[in-house]
Amino acid sequence: MLEKCLVEKRVEAGCDEAGRGCLAGPVFAAAVVLPVDFSNTLLNDSKQLTHKQRLILKQIIEQEATAYEVSMVEPNEIDRINILNASILAMHQAISKLGVKPDFLLIDGNRFKPYPNIPHQCIIKGDSKYMSIAAASILAKVYRDEYMCKAGEQYPAYSWHKNKGYPTAYHRAAITIHGVTPLHRQSFKLIEKQLNIPFSK
Repeated sequence: MLEKCLVEKRVEAGCDEAGRGCLAGPVFAAAVVLPVDFSNTLLNDSKQLTHKQRLILKQIIEQEATAYEVSMVEPNEIDRINILNASILAMHQAISKLGVKPDFLLIDGNRFKPYPNIPHQCIIKGDSKYMSIAAASILAKVYRDEYMCKAGEQYPAYSWHKNKGYPTAYHRAAITIHGVTPLHRQSFKLIEKQLNIPFSK
């Protein structure tokens, strides 16, 4: 059973990202503030849930959350500032758009840059420990998956509707054959022996 909060009677926002290890597409992040009486036995780390369960929970979270926001950072910005900084930037952007200012931030993982005037705590595997982080992980994952499926309609050769931009053998092989798209992260090792690959039309 996930914990409702780190400290009772404090407005906490859970934050998580999705797509950090992908070869293509933006990195997404979400920030979620849940009401103190929120409860859902299905809620868990998004990686432990099926696609159908994530969609059900997305609807519940968006209906019942005190506040939530989702943000993304594009591949060219990931290449410019690196994926860690881009992930943190996406979290900061989501936090900044929240309709309710949290007293404290619960961050999944072990790296974060302080957000102005709001203290935080990094929690390793926090998405399997705290409800608000789990909720953020679900929103970030669902929004990113939907984005990559739509992008895959424009670039069908890479099978993004299946791999969502992650480095599967099929995805790497498709890059070798077809080259890269504007959504591929140039700073990542896209193929095993990376050369100057032309943009595909």
